[in-house]
Amino acid sequence: MNNKEIQKKRMLSYFIEAAKKIIEEEGLQAVTIRKVADMAGYNSATLYNYFENLNHLIFFASMQYLNEYAESLHEFTKDSKNSVERYINVWRGFCYHSFARPEIYYNIFFSEFSNKKLDLSIRTYYSIFPEELSSESREVFPMLLEDDFLLRDMGYLKPAVEEGLIKEENLEEISDMCVLIYQGMLSRMLKEPKPYNIEEAANKTIRYMEQIISSYTEV
Repeated sequence: MNNKEIQKKRMLSYFIEAAKKIIEEEGLQAVTIRKVADMAGYNSATLYNYFENLNHLIFFASMQYLNEYAESLHEFTKDSKNSVERYINVWRGFCYHSFARPEIYYNIFFSEFSNKKLDLSIRTYYSIFPEELSSESREVFPMLLEDDFLLRDMGYLKPAVEEGLIKEENLEEISDMCVLIYQGMLSRMLKEPKPYNIEEAANKTIRYMEQIISSYTEV
């Protein structure tokens, strides 16, 4: 790594850490370019040398929450009896984490930057903060690095095809419906006041997904 790359990572880390601190202490809505720049010890013009806009900065500052989800997956999936049950339990964990921080997860997966080189963004983030990349995250991130949310979901469900639990021609349709259900609930959880608590939202989402999958499963 040359000096220019080292300097760039250092500057990125200053601004990202400042944004993280504001998110943790005051909430996502409190993050502004000026506040982040002041906390990092630079002016707003300098910040724009490294981020396209505020949403781009927030996208990077939100990445740390993926590690929390990744580290919890083993507990959610360890008792799964087959690939369909594991798929549901992966979603269950994702629902609990994302409905607890809907703004954060929306920003990561559905914002203007989420489908623009998500893999590059995640790799850039963990090149700056390698200490946050746990062994659990290393197992999960190959799937998370897929830019398209539907393709990512199909990757989790594909083992059910290999086990003969669902037909391959139904794979995309099942995933598409599950993603639509999730997006609908995430949109509701972005509202204030929230229509459900986290457990209610997760249980309702999973119940609808189970009903869809049961209509396609072969066993």
